[in-house]
Amino acid sequence: MLVKTYGSAVFGVNALTITIEVSIGGGNKYHIVGLPDNAIKESLRRVESAIQACGLKMPRQKIVINLAPADIRKEGSAYDLPIAVGILAASGQLENPDIVNYFIMGELSLDGSLQSIKGALPISIQAKTAGFKGFILPAGNSREAAIVSDLLVYGMKNLTEVISFFNGSEIFKPVAVNTRDEFFDRVNTYPHDFADVKGQENIKRALEIAAAGGHNLILIGPPGAGKTMLAKRLPTILPPLNLHEALETTKIHSVAGKLSAADSLMTERPYRSPHHTISDMALVGGGANPQPGEISLAHNGVLFLDELPEFKRSVLEVMRQPLEDRHVTISRSRMSVDYPASFMLIASMNPCPCGFYNHPSRECLCGPGIVQKYLSKISGPLLDRIDLHVEVTPVDFTELTSTIEAERSESIRERVIKARNIQDTRFSANSNLHYNAQMSPNMVRTVCKINDAGQVLIKKAMEKLGLSARAYDRILKVARTIADLAGKEEIALEHLAEAIHYRSLDRDSWAS
Repeated sequence: MLVKTYGSAVFGVNALTITIEVSIGGGNKYHIVGLPDNAIKESLRRVESAIQACGLKMPRQKIVINLAPADIRKEGSAYDLPIAVGILAASGQLENPDIVNYFIMGELSLDGSLQSIKGALPISIQAKTAGFKGFILPAGNSREAAIVSDLLVYGMKNLTEVISFFNGSEIFKPVAVNTRDEFFDRVNTYPHDFADVKGQENIKRALEIAAAGGHNLILIGPPGAGKTMLAKRLPTILPPLNLHEALETTKIHSVAGKLSAADSLMTERPYRSPHHTISDMALVGGGANPQPGEISLAHNGVLFLDELPEFKRSVLEVMRQPLEDRHVTISRSRMSVDYPASFMLIASMNPCPCGFYNHPSRECLCGPGIVQKYLSKISGPLLDRIDLHVEVTPVDFTELTSTIEAERSESIRERVIKARNIQDTRFSANSNLHYNAQMSPNMVRTVCKINDAGQVLIKKAMEKLGLSARAYDRILKVARTIADLAGKEEIALEHLAEAIHYRSLDRDSWAS
């Protein structure tokens, strides 16, 4: 007897429908075809044990299982459940023609319980797109799958419950998640606040500019000056995620298996802070079975690289293309997947190996040329892609012990949102452009026009600092953001001067 069940395979952040065909006939061997990986080939051992744990029988006949389309590589253990249901239906132990109306996915334990899978959200979206009635999956993934409207999602704990569902011996309620209520209830919940930071008003100003225009930023200063503390609070002043961004971000984290059972929709902007020992592949994504890397997990949020010179040179250089294109393509011999990677890069570093170069009260212990050698670990092309270079100085005792309450993140965020609204209006004709940092060179020439005095100023700055054409564009973008924060239509001389001020690492004399 031939029975078909339906599941899905995830490629990148999207899914496609997979048909699991189960045929039982004469003979006594089991066969799985359709380009399965080792995890799928081993599934029959788990399926057999799970079926027996439910008090049913594994057929002792020839079983052929085909995963169609047969020319696409299938990977992972999530096909256990549709294979088990197909075997039970083909052997006459489960009779329900409604099986073909459901996506079925889940990994089986030997006792029949269901383990969580990766990519439940994109699979759920594909089930709705393909016109299926519902989606049956492990209870641990049910909330993330249930945010897709007009699809019946049933979270099951074990194979017995799935059998009871199809036999009609037990009534199960579909999982319901009110996406909008959940999103708006949690959208502004953050554990940190800028009010916790004493002093450092100039650094807060730079972070506000970075947030308003989506600019990359690097903080240079001695240990204990507050670089990490400030970076952790950057997401609290970014505009809240909209529903489209939240869904896009949740899909990536779903594919990577980073969502907990309690999560349904990501409402906070991601903040990723990988250790400096990270590999190229872990940062940009990849592997034999490609998975999103840290830059994709930071999509629509912040990627913080602490102690930038300590990262391997090759790791930093692979970020150059994603920083420009805002997506990364992972190519393998049999496939090519594309992951979004539109993130804000925030980096921090000490000015030298001992950390006290340019310190107001402590002496630097580094020998001649050591500071320049330390800074040269970061390539010029990478620094070009970082819009704001900010020197962080230690907080003095008076500011540290002050009882005056600092400005809260909420107040700063209001100014940032106002500036972003100006940019949304400006770029309304382009659906892929939302803030100043995303402008192309051609658009910079159109949007960031400066007067004659501004031309003279930026010409002198380029000659003195030895700036590249890319750095020139980025100064204009930052100046445009500063003008937006001030509510000005034209870029004034003071806006341009402040933007040039944030190119400290371009100065030849900085580390001499």
